[in-house]
Amino acid sequence: MIVVTGATGNVGRPLTEALAKAGQQVTAVSRHAAEVPEGVRHVVADLAEPAGLEPALAGAKALFLLLSGDLHAVGADPAGVIARATAAGVRKVVLLSTLGVATRPFGTTRVAMRALEDAVRESGSDWTILRPGGFASNALWWAESVRTQRVVAAPFGDTGVPVIDPADIGEVAAACLLDDRHTGEVYELTGPAVITPRGQTEAIAAALGSPVRFHELTRAEAKAGMTRSMPGELADDTLDILGSPSPAELRVSPDVERVLGRAPRSFADWAAHNVGAFR
Repeated sequence: MIVVTGATGNVGRPLTEALAKAGQQVTAVSRHAAEVPEGVRHVVADLAEPAGLEPALAGAKALFLLLSGDLHAVGADPAGVIARATAAGVRKVVLLSTLGVATRPFGTTRVAMRALEDAVRESGSDWTILRPGGFASNALWWAESVRTQRVVAAPFGDTGVPVIDPADIGEVAAACLLDDRHTGEVYELTGPAVITPRGQTEAIAAALGSPVRFHELTRAEAKAGMTRSMPGELADDTLDILGSPSPAELRVSPDVERVLGRAPRSFADWAAHNVGAFR
């Protein structure tokens, strides 16, 4: 049995589907009731309360761990999830971390994530750590404005990073869960090329077959919008990366191709596949 946390999200959903298609027994964990592929067991649990995960872990051999925002809250115990998994007999953990652990290691959330990486390494289980950069699916923040006004509003229009399709992260995670050759590896996951918000807007317009205007926000305007759904510190961290990416954050990693034997999908591929969200 393989347990997938965050199983209904942008990474967890394609991962769950890939494992089910591979004939694996899968337990999908999410905070709310949701549809899952046929043959997949679904368990509702909140990872901020590790004890609630025990029913899902019963009989599990492997765990994909995707942290929810709650696990970064004061008093949260993400290492407790690892401890309970090990106690339940889980012998392989694939952790979804973040590229920021390597590129900007001193922020509060990255320090916490580094500590969780260390807990995974020290757990006694086999492990693989995945460190993705920016997600192509963050463009869904623009979906409503594209649908209603045919406009993308974002800061730093001509500064880009190599965003990755979450489906590629899911496929890499599936390979790591199923193949012991990936044990002990840390993979940095990016898309195939740097793309700017203006370039993303053009790709969305091409997928729609109709013009989409780009409107550049100031940093202050962007932060005001972001803090409606995330802490101010995290918004500032994100804007620091988007506005002034380091050479390491601009680097196109070979690791997706190394694991999957093919190049990562482009943002244009992602936009074409998800165009319905923008119609």
